[in-house]
Amino acid sequence: MTPDYVYLACAFVAVAISGLAKGGFAGVGALAMPIMALAVDPVRGAAILLPILILQDAVSVWAFRKSWDGHILRVMLPGMAVGVALGYLFAAQVPETTVLGALGAISMLFGLQRLWVERGGAIVLPSTSPDWVGTLFGVASGFTSQIAHAGSPPFQMWVLPKRLPRDRLVGTTAVAFATMNWMKVPAYAALGQFTRANLTATAMLVPVAVVATLGGVALVRRVDAARFYTLIYVLMVLLGIKLMADALLA
Repeated sequence: MTPDYVYLACAFVAVAISGLAKGGFAGVGALAMPIMALAVDPVRGAAILLPILILQDAVSVWAFRKSWDGHILRVMLPGMAVGVALGYLFAAQVPETTVLGALGAISMLFGLQRLWVERGGAIVLPSTSPDWVGTLFGVASGFTSQIAHAGSPPFQMWVLPKRLPRDRLVGTTAVAFATMNWMKVPAYAALGQFTRANLTATAMLVPVAVVATLGGVALVRRVDAARFYTLIYVLMVLLGIKLMADALLA
């Protein structure tokens, strides 16, 4: 297999996984960057993926345009903006592997804790944590998203315990990350990452991006709402293990 084929295989898998995440299986999208990094420089991989993520956001927002929570967005989006700015300013001083390793440990522990609390179908009251906590999680989400397109776990840690209806959760996530990904565009432009070569590589992946996102939407709507949260927590545990393994092996 030539390096070109390796890149194409990694890029297609990364975009497909990202599409599933944008379709509603939140969390698994953080695997896209580590997979891309198997074939290309992480900075270039992130630049190739950003326009793809924006396109997938548009598909997801359209699919769930009638289901989103305005209060959560008002609380978290300002923090996300701050986090994106911090990620841009301090990316060179904070190793990506350190960020992903810590994020992986937190994601795994959070997922395990929620699975334990909700074991056996136990009825759990929605969280009522104060808004300022949500803003701080927004900062963490923006920071990790700017560094490695891995902002979903901090977002989920504040939003999932609120036990939103399935479609409202997916719609709120879609709007939040669509907005945040546009916040990241100026930083990537300032770093000179939107080159002709990178944008050409992005264009080749557009069909896969659209099909994968629509597939994710269709699959989410087939999952029983009562089991949806359990599935997301399991995905968070698996994601956490993967991110920690990547950090230790780096």
